[in-house]
Amino acid sequence: MSSDSKPRVGIPYRTVAEETVNKRDKYDFYVQSIERAGGQAVPVSLKLPQAELVSLARSLDAVILPGSPADVDPARYGAPRHPTTADADPQRECTDYALLENAFADRKPVLAICYGIQFLNVFLGGSLVQDIADEIGSSIQHGRGGLPLSEDRFHAAAIAKETALARLAAGAQLAEPIEARINTAHHQAIRTPGRGLRVTAQAPDGVIEAVECTGDSNWVVGVQWHPERMMGHALSEVLFRQLVLAVTGATSRAR
Repeated sequence: MSSDSKPRVGIPYRTVAEETVNKRDKYDFYVQSIERAGGQAVPVSLKLPQAELVSLARSLDAVILPGSPADVDPARYGAPRHPTTADADPQRECTDYALLENAFADRKPVLAICYGIQFLNVFLGGSLVQDIADEIGSSIQHGRGGLPLSEDRFHAAAIAKETALARLAAGAQLAEPIEARINTAHHQAIRTPGRGLRVTAQAPDGVIEAVECTGDSNWVVGVQWHPERMMGHALSEVLFRQLVLAVTGATSRAR
């Protein structure tokens, strides 16, 4: 990346079905968030042949893994399928896998959102709660619960101290103890964190809302909420800015 160019941030389409009919209403929230943060959004097709996908992955400076109406195939973490688990999108899974494989190999920044945090966790050997309401039970409504697509539910999330997320929250001037108010639209969540992942935020009922890598990889953060839909929310917006800023520590490699 030259000094006067914008970091190239790859964003896979949410599903093959949406890509096929060019349904971009939700996808474009991610594009706009990256562009506001100073990056160049690079759409990643879910239909690329493997060689083209690998080549594109190598050309990227950072990756966002967006949300999806699909669920991660439970076979990937050795669990039987729950009746409420949505169909997997194999092409989305293969695309995310290739992007993460390259990002970890070349120490590129990653921001994983909703479905993205779940796939990141499974990629690193973790497991998922397939249905929060059935398997955990909670007074908190984590899913949409019949709300129209234009609206979100919100709940609190406690952010662990001395984490990358806590430092971002401090910069966003959240109160101590650090607590954020986040939107929520998911029925699955992380059960067992994957290798090298530290839990950095939890809902009052214990549901994991954010993780980050603790090893020597570059900046890798996952959040269960949807920061792309929270324009004006300080912590959510700074996540995208930090992803772009983190590229400067990941672009010394040769392409």
